[in-house]
Amino acid sequence: MQTSHSLHLPHVGLRIVKTLVSCLAVALVYQYLLGGRNPSFACIGAVYGMGNQFQEGFRNGFNRFVGTLLGGLMVIPFYWLYYYQPLGIPQSVYLIVGLFCVIYINLVFGANNAIQPGTVVYFVVMFTQPTANYVSYTLARIIDTGVGVVFSLVISMLHPSELDKRLGMDLEHTLPLWQRSNQRQLPQDKAN
Repeated sequence: MQTSHSLHLPHVGLRIVKTLVSCLAVALVYQYLLGGRNPSFACIGAVYGMGNQFQEGFRNGFNRFVGTLLGGLMVIPFYWLYYYQPLGIPQSVYLIVGLFCVIYINLVFGANNAIQPGTVVYFVVMFTQPTANYVSYTLARIIDTGVGVVFSLVISMLHPSELDKRLGMDLEHTLPLWQRSNQRQLPQDKAN
């Protein structure tokens, strides 16, 4: 008995190409314009910020950024508590209380989908960074994540999906709206 199993390879679509372009642009900027800085978190942000449509990328990228921001802000005090153990409280207590705070603060802000990225940055900082630079490292990771998300969102606006074009979520439609809204907000010259 002979069975035929055929392998169906997925289509390489515009989302894959735009994700590759975004990550490459981020890596090149970090290498050549930012003096060889590590682009890891920016590239991760770029992947999260790219969706099939702009709104999907915005939602996922925003969740990644919010999670990184809140997890990063929470890890800074709990890192210190974990490694310096004031009052003789065991490290594991600080670790778990800090994790609880990361999860809870995301819930307070209604950022349920940001919990996972928040815990990622929490544990990456907690377990990989030396005490000499954990604050600067954390702040850099927050900024890097935002940079990567912005790169992908700009690329999505420059090369919109067909649905984005129909919804007006492209530069051709959005730029004039931004310009009109800014012109309305400028004070009008009053000639006397």
